[in-house]
Amino acid sequence: MQNCNCCHKTKQRSEQEYKSLINRLSRIEGQVRGIRKMIEADAYCTDILVQVSAINAALNAFNRELLANHIHTCVADDIRNGKDETIDELVLTLQKLMK
Repeated sequence: MQNCNCCHKTKQRSEQEYKSLINRLSRIEGQVRGIRKMIEADAYCTDILVQVSAINAALNAFNRELLANHIHTCVADDIRNGKDETIDELVLTLQKLMK
């Protein structure tokens, strides 16, 4: 994985973690495309809202999985290596997620 100009850290993911996250994102992409088709087909508002709610739930599940993986790997490794600033980073991330 290459570093990008927009961030300062990268993470090598296991093949299992990578596949799981990509599969979740692919399903979410499909759901979003489905909503677009519903709007193009003049679907009823509440039907669209129900699908949007399903996407929100799917994104929340993605966040939970990614956060759990992050805590078990990145955060745990950093704490073991004496990088306590990672705790502050985690707290800030959780605050952003809870807005």
